Order: sequence, then structure tokens, then C-alpha cells
Amino acid sequence: MRISNILVSVDLGAAATDRVRLAADIAGRFDATLTGVAARPLVTMIPVESADASERVFEIEETRAKEDLAEARALFVRATGDRVRTAWRGALAEPLSYLVEQARAADLVVVGRLGPADGDPGLMRVAAGGLLMEAGRPVLVAPPGVERLAATRVVVAWKDTREARRAVHDALPFLVRAEQVHVAVAGQDARREGPADVAAYLRSHGVSVATHLLHQPEIGAADEILRFARREDADLIVMGAYGHSRLREWIFGGATRDMLQGTSLCCLMSH
Repeated sequence: MRISNILVSVDLGAAATDRVRLAADIAGRFDATLTGVAARPLVTMIPVESADASERVFEIEETRAKEDLAEARALFVRATGDRVRTAWRGALAEPLSYLVEQARAADLVVVGRLGPADGDPGLMRVAAGGLLMEAGRPVLVAPPGVERLAATRVVVAWKDTREARRAVHDALPFLVRAEQVHVAVAGQDARREGPADVAAYLRSHGVSVATHLLHQPEIGAADEILRFARREDADLIVMGAYGHSRLREWIFGGATRDMLQGTSLCCLMSH
């Protein structure tokens, strides 16, 4: 397995440059093409007094939207430089839907964490949760301030579900390159989740792996995994993403929600 095409979501938020640099670092390591993707919706629900005024308002909004896309592309070019092969996709469209559409040609999609304290990235923002549920591709959720991913020590947050199995498979290009992989299972029934079988599967791919049973986590599962990862000096967490749709909104399980909003390490997630 190899990674040949990586997409990165580009917006005009404070963390966008860090995210693009992170994606470029990963693309360089895998000799992959990095495609920047940005979309800007047109805000047209503005009350006006006449058809002519409505047309003028629309033209002004369209001009602003195109300027935002141009600024996003310039940011992408500056952050990547000439380190990797690059491509660009931009459109006047709804950002999440457009990125999901472009993901059909990707091996990995990089998107920013959107926590309560992360600031507003503006109209070009893409919610990591919605992307995970709709893209059908592994998603790397990047916290602000991270520009490089060594991935020499990786934690697999294991739970015996379809989503976790998918995540382990999708993460193999990283896992086979890691110096050490830790399969960590949280909860009183940790042993019943089959961590030994997961370790054996990874060893069959040449991965150096150890298992850890976190029987009685003192804090929530996400915080427990993050604490364990920091203790093991890991900078990448691999886990399944659990959620379902309700009235056109995605409702996430506790650990998934906490990771999407608060992870301090890069998190590779699959649904």
C-alpha cells in the first residue's frame, strides 16, 4: 500500500498555513502529490429593494468570494513552496460538499481541528466530522500549531468495531514505517476486544507492535488515549470514527467528538 495523492483543506483561518505545511511534510515523505482544495459559498440571502440592487449585491459578493479563493491559493503556494508536487482545486461552492467530491481521487485527506477555542476559519471552513462521515477516505485531523508529523511512534486506539478495523487498514502506510506502534484498549472489557489479534495482524505486515490494556481509565476515553500517547512520546493516533446522521446533522460518540474538538496530536480517523 502507498499514499500517492493527499488532499488538504485550505481556508483563511489562523491555522491554515500550519495545516498545509503539515500536509506537505507528509506528501514529501511518501513522494505523493499534494492537492490544495478550497471552496467559498456565495452569501446571497441579502434583502434588497430592487432587481438591479440585487444584481449589484450578487456581483459584489461574487467578487469577494473569488478574492478569497485567490488568497487561499496564494497561501497554499507559499506554504508548500517547491518541496512537493502540487495541484489546486478551487470553486464557488459549499466547502464540505466540494471537498467530499474531490476526495474520490485521494488516499488521505487532511483537515483542521475545529475546537471551541480554535477561532473561526470563516466561510471556507470544513467540519472534520462531516468530512469523516461522507468522504469514504481516511481523514487526518490536524490540531493548530502542528507543521510536521514524524509518526515514528504511533498509538492505535483500538475497539473491535468496523470503523476501527477500517482505520488500522487505512493507516498501514504510516504503521509499517513507524519504529513502534502501541495498540491501546481502554475499558474494563479491554482484553475481550481482541488486541492480541490486531497485534498479530500488524506483525504480519512487519510492524513492531505492543499491546496495552487500560482497564480502568480515570478520565474519559479520549483523554486517556491522549495521555497514554503523550507518555509514549507518540505524535499520531489512529482510531475509528463513530457517528450517525439525525435531521441532516452528524451526532458523534463521546470519544470521537472529544478527539475532533480537542485532540492535541494528529489523529488519523476512518469511518
